[in-house]
Amino acid sequence: MILRVLAAFALLLWAVVSAHAEDLTQTELRIPATYGTGEALTLEGLLIRPAGPGPFPIAVMTHGSPRDAAERARMTPLRLAPQAREFARRGWATLVVMRRGYGGSDGPFAEGSGACNNPDYRQSGERGADDLRQAIRFMARQPFADASRVISVGVSAGGFASLALAAAPPPGLAAAISFAGGRGSRADDDVCSPDRLVEAFGSFGRTSRVPTLWIYAENDLFFGPALARRLLGAFTQAGGRAEFVQAPANGKDGHFLFSAAVPLWTPMVDRFLAAHGLTLRPTLIALPAATLAPPPELSERNRAGFRDYLAAAGNKAFAVSPDGGYGWKSGQRSESDAREGALENCRKHTRKACRIAAVNDTPVR
Repeated sequence: MILRVLAAFALLLWAVVSAHAEDLTQTELRIPATYGTGEALTLEGLLIRPAGPGPFPIAVMTHGSPRDAAERARMTPLRLAPQAREFARRGWATLVVMRRGYGGSDGPFAEGSGACNNPDYRQSGERGADDLRQAIRFMARQPFADASRVISVGVSAGGFASLALAAAPPPGLAAAISFAGGRGSRADDDVCSPDRLVEAFGSFGRTSRVPTLWIYAENDLFFGPALARRLLGAFTQAGGRAEFVQAPANGKDGHFLFSAAVPLWTPMVDRFLAAHGLTLRPTLIALPAATLAPPPELSERNRAGFRDYLAAAGNKAFAVSPDGGYGWKSGQRSESDAREGALENCRKHTRKACRIAAVNDTPVR
């Protein structure tokens, strides 16, 4: 009897430990950074990783650069939390880093490229890469991290910075992934001096030898298919290694595929990682199931929007009107910012009064 009880207890303990080992942990943090000029500051970061002691290989992830400079200060790493979770559930200790001049990171904006008719895109990319290098150094010192295997993942200007990093790789960099990488878009299908951007990609290709994955949607309005192919040609003809994926059109502007279509791009990333021996787990860590019921005002068709809300980053709110109009906002600095943004977005789709129906995963009555 005692043996049976002990065996049952051991099985229960194993189940609890195993379940815990399959969790993800999320931590907001400050990343100490010291640059060649001697300047010391901190960068804002969000770490999402598997629970447990590790060591886990490192993924450093970074954001784009909005066309409206005023938007930079309002950015948060939470906006990339859903994408970071996808890498974490594949076994990567994933650090979202806000580069200098964005969000809560210290320092002035460091990536200015100069006048539109004579931009220095290479310098912009290298300065972004400097911030990624600081983040990798920070992660390499953590006891749960395996600094011998590192990947860099970026979107738009962050993808460009990841390719700049691959051109002067830190120890352990195994691959770089660029979603819609580029710089200099000032309006739809309007890039400042695109020939200079092509030159910058070529200059990175001359010294880049780690494998890179490039994903662009067919309807990218920042860097369209013709320009993306020119960027690829310059990079590979100079010696860079690149796998190019032309993703299907997504939404009104495929430039936002990284945030808007996670199920579309994850198989592309999985194939790339597998091809380079970077598949870490036979199965993915499961994400917790959402249990929040949709507001009753929503039609069956509009409930898809609520499912997107449930999968979005924290500091979020969902607003709805009596006629089923809705809007939501996620990844904000505070819950109050999320509420305000959700109501503003809801009002764009109805003439009736909107109410807050949910904040994060809690219903509001």
